Amino acid sequence: MTQIDVNALANAKAKGKRPYFFDDPAVERVLAITMAVAGELAVTRERLDTVERLLEAGTSVTKANIEAYRPDDDAARERQEWHAEYINRILRIVHQELEGLQNDDVSPEQLADDMAAS
Repeated sequence: MTQIDVNALANAKAKGKRPYFFDDPAVERVLAITMAVAGELAVTRERLDTVERLLEAGTSVTKANIEAYRPDDDAARERQEWHAEYINRILRIVHQELEGLQNDDVSPEQLADDMAAS
């Protein structure tokens, strides 16, 4: 049996240069943590949706059945819509700031400074 190094997987880094959106490293860290937690919650939500669909279909809820489940087109569309709404809720403040930028002729640098100061 192959041993999996969970710590190594959790600390794996993407190749290439990491994009930065804010000047303040603390803000960047909070954003990264927030997005990581949001990603984990999204995965949990999908697995819960799978469990609900298996139960509705009268299929036993086992780890194997959950892993083997593939959503049909309707389920995939519902999940995609949920993900889009979820990301919009998480990033609402950023969207609002960008809308303000378009209306106020504020420079992107000023917007980043304003958001970092908030």
